[in-house]
Parts: sequence; structure tokens; C-alpha cells
Amino acid sequence: MTFAVVDSADVDARASIGDGTSIWHLAQVREGATIGQNCVIGRGAYIGPGAALGDNIKVQNYALVYEPAVVESGVFIGPAVVLTNDTYPRAINPNGALKTSHDWDPVGVTIREGASIGARAICVAPVTVGRWAMVAAGSVVTRDVADFALVAGVPAQRIGWVGRAGVQLDSVGAGRWICPRTAMSYVEVSGFLREETS
Repeated sequence: MTFAVVDSADVDARASIGDGTSIWHLAQVREGATIGQNCVIGRGAYIGPGAALGDNIKVQNYALVYEPAVVESGVFIGPAVVLTNDTYPRAINPNGALKTSHDWDPVGVTIREGASIGARAICVAPVTVGRWAMVAAGSVVTRDVADFALVAGVPAQRIGWVGRAGVQLDSVGAGRWICPRTAMSYVEVSGFLREETS
């Protein structure tokens, strides 16, 4: 296997790292994590135990990917993004005893193929961010995001549609949308977008 890990990174021997992946300064990859081929894990990023990342993913500096997150291929996770894993976070139990790993059930965030999560955005588990969707920087995602949706705000709301190029789509009427960069066309039906096939 050929992957690059700088000396200051902490990669558990029980993690699986794909060919062509680079793991940078102070990043931590925990036991049982799976990272696919040709990924870039930035400075200070954290990949939790059992988190599953596909191929061609960029996890930017200081992003936190808590288990049991599932990140599909081609995803961009911006600087300082957080994918949470605790629906009801507490440090202690009702009796005052410190919680341990046996006192809660982690729930994951799922990021589908090609999606982008902007800098300092937070995805509150359990949510799914759809294929090729885009979450604006600083947003807090508290509910599922549809394929190709552009969401922003706290909590995040859909403010438009994006195509595979990440550029906001232009409406051409009758529920049809066009990408100004690629000229690909999309059709909106009942609040969902799909690529138009010829």
C-alpha cells in the first residue's frame, strides 16, 4: 500500500488507509476508521473510530468527523467542520456519575457522493446530506438535505440548487434548471431535483 503520513500525525495501526491518501500534521485517525484512495486529511483533522470515508475525499484542517459517520466518495469537508454523533450530549448521567462509552449510543452523519460542507459548518446527527448538495460556511444542519440542495443558515434552510460543478443553478421555468458552468440541465419535481436525462 502506498499512502503518505507525516511523522506528527497519529494513525492507529488498526485503521485502513487507501492508496494515494495523504494524512497531514497533527491529524488523528482512530482505530477501525476506513479511509479510501486518494484522500487528503488536513492538519489537525480527527477521524473517529469506525468512521467510513470513501475515495477522493478532502477533509480540511481541524475538521472533526466523529464515528459512526459515513462519508461517500468525492466529498469536500471544509476547515473546522464538525460531524456530531450524540443526540443528547451530557458529560454525566442523571445520578451525577461520569458517562462512559456504555452510557450512550453514537449516531452518525451521512454525507453522500460529491457533497460539500463549508467551513465551520456543523452537521447535527443523525442527518444525511444528499448527493452533490452544498452546505454554506457556518451553517448548522439539523435535518436532512436533499440531493443538489444549497442550504445556509442556523438552522440550515434550502436557498437554491447547485449542480455537480457546485455553481448555483439558473431557473429556466417549468421546473427546469441549468448549470451556467456546464450547461447540464436538471428537473425539479415535488421539491426534489434530479439530473435531466436525454
